[in-house]
Amino acid sequence: MIGLLWLIPAIPFASALLLLLFGGNISRRAATAVGVGSIGLSALTAILVAAGFLSAPPVGNTYTQVLWTWIDVAGFQPQIAFYLDALSLVMILVVTCVGFLIHIYAAEFMWEDEGFSRYFGYMNLFVASMITLLLGDNLLLLILGWEGVGLCSFLLVGFWYREPVNCAAARKAFVVTRIGDTAMLIGLYLLFTRLGTLQIQELMRRASEQWPMGSAYAVAAALLLLGGAVGKSAQLPLQVWLPDAMAGPTPTSALLHAATMVTAGVYLIARTHVLFALAPAAQTAVGIVGAGTLLLAGFSALTQHDIKRVLAYSTVSQIGYMFLALGVGAWQAAMFHFVTHAFFKALLFLGAGAIINAVDEEHSMFRMGGLRKELPITFWTFLIAGCSLSGLPFVTAGFISKDLIIWSAWSAPGGHPAFWIAGMAGALLTALYTFRLIFRVFFGPLGIPVTKRPGYAMTVPLMLLAFCSIVGGYFKGPILNFLNSALPSTIEAHTAGLSEVGSEAVAAMVFLIGLYFAYLFHLQKRSLADALVANPVGLALHEWWFAGWGFDLVYNKLVVQPFVWISQINKGDFVDSLYTGIARLADLLYRGLSSTETGRVRWYAAAMAGGSVVFLAVVLFL
Repeated sequence: MIGLLWLIPAIPFASALLLLLFGGNISRRAATAVGVGSIGLSALTAILVAAGFLSAPPVGNTYTQVLWTWIDVAGFQPQIAFYLDALSLVMILVVTCVGFLIHIYAAEFMWEDEGFSRYFGYMNLFVASMITLLLGDNLLLLILGWEGVGLCSFLLVGFWYREPVNCAAARKAFVVTRIGDTAMLIGLYLLFTRLGTLQIQELMRRASEQWPMGSAYAVAAALLLLGGAVGKSAQLPLQVWLPDAMAGPTPTSALLHAATMVTAGVYLIARTHVLFALAPAAQTAVGIVGAGTLLLAGFSALTQHDIKRVLAYSTVSQIGYMFLALGVGAWQAAMFHFVTHAFFKALLFLGAGAIINAVDEEHSMFRMGGLRKELPITFWTFLIAGCSLSGLPFVTAGFISKDLIIWSAWSAPGGHPAFWIAGMAGALLTALYTFRLIFRVFFGPLGIPVTKRPGYAMTVPLMLLAFCSIVGGYFKGPILNFLNSALPSTIEAHTAGLSEVGSEAVAAMVFLIGLYFAYLFHLQKRSLADALVANPVGLALHEWWFAGWGFDLVYNKLVVQPFVWISQINKGDFVDSLYTGIARLADLLYRGLSSTETGRVRWYAAAMAGGSVVFLAVVLFL
């Protein structure tokens, strides 16, 4: 079974190629069979591989499948090879299975779109690239998948390219993530030149043997890899692209936010955890980035009107929790939250898509209302996902995984009370903005009437994801135990003054406080929320948080406008002027020399004699 590993990325790659080359010549039903069926086959193959891995674990609980040698130059021999361990296995199961449910949903959601086949071609290439990233045995192959998901995000965010705003969002995502990718590539160059390999496991072994704790090389390499992770996972200070990326079709948002691109940075840090353990300063920076991001995004989510934009900021915040866990050394907690987050965030985006479809493509939650009776399945599944996101105590998967991170922020070796407080504050913000959304959309008087109801292809994935959003948390023990073979266990180094049960109790109370204030301001007395915004201080904060804390404005002033100014000055491009000057000099020399071609022999003889005299004079007198 485990030998089928290569098929997991190969099947979606092949289907993407088929759809992109011939999709315009096949029916929608055939495109659905290829686009959705291939991801289903990939998910089934992943399940079979997992069954083989668990029933007969390979030596060392790792399996490497070498397909061929990619490059062979001067001893540099990266291979097309896949590396399977507990970490990569958990992630590919989530990517393929959740991706399959999103594809089923997308078949109905995109049915009437003229780019139906092209859409599934991009989506399948997205999944294939993510799987390649996760299974890559070396950092060069990982980079191939890393850039593949970046390309696909550009194609899918700008899928409806006739709308300029969509193209602008796609361009923004592509450019901002390239900043992080540049840092990552420099980090890879540093690792290769100092350690002589890009094979990940060998690289980590050499780093632990050759670099002492706190080595400048380890710190520099870890910080550069963090730069790549920050860009891809939309963390501070490169978080600005993700809220705009919701411009693409809603199933794209579900795939992008739940199972693929934005989790790549989390995986990269977890995969290279040995390097970060050698660089405590860089690992602490990961925690600081996560704590800052989860708070910043939480406040911004409180002010958004667009239902998908609220969820986008929520993703930035939840990925921040994963970074916080990685930063304090709770590696397994970060990956467990990745699993539960994939369930409830995919469900939230798919539910949002069903709502938007039902109310004639309206995105503003303040124009909705009273939809719980109009869309009962969507309401109950969305409510379950919202409870999991905000942490309904002891019941939902989100509470179990997020509380584990918050407790680790206190107790883990890199933990600190400030991290714990940030995690609790983020939990309060999450409950506030989640139930603000739920109360505004599903309760109160009916807003926009429902004109279209989702069919089975859209509602069945919602129900399955809702089930996973509840029961997924009860697999905490098995998942953490399984990850023990790939990631270090978290050691409880700081427990004075607080127990895990005490932390859970505080988290439960924080959830109830957030729920109460959301109920008070957005259902019982909505005038109170209006009064807060009417206050000058409240209005200023609202506008600041609504604009993402002004990061776009700062980047526009410091980067975009100076670049545009330089471009306008350099319209002619001075590099072109250099080559134009060389061409003109050559033309001038040609004309000068061609004028000597007169055909008169006496002038030729005189020139030869004169040249000889000049040559002899130079030789004799110099």
